[in-house]
Amino acid sequence: MKLRRLLLGSSLIMFIGFIAVFAAIFYKINSSNDDRVVEFPTEIDLGRGGQVIQFGADSGVLFFVVTGPLGGEVLARVDAETGVILSRTSLGQ
Repeated sequence: MKLRRLLLGSSLIMFIGFIAVFAAIFYKINSSNDDRVVEFPTEIDLGRGGQVIQFGADSGVLFFVVTGPLGGEVLARVDAETGVILSRTSLGQ
């Protein structure tokens, strides 16, 4: 009988602990004040006459491989939030 009361008490304390942890997680998720909206650019000027042949994204940077009007390929790094071209690298013709 004593063992059952001990088991019941321990189980009740563990259950209350689980409820407290889940309540804290639920509170943290719902109390986020991050209401800002990020506007991404709708168009990025990579040059006239070019065609995007590959695209990639990593850590807020967009990568485009673009064929130029003369046939050469260019790797363009673009900031995802502002649309500003960070660099261009010629990959040869």
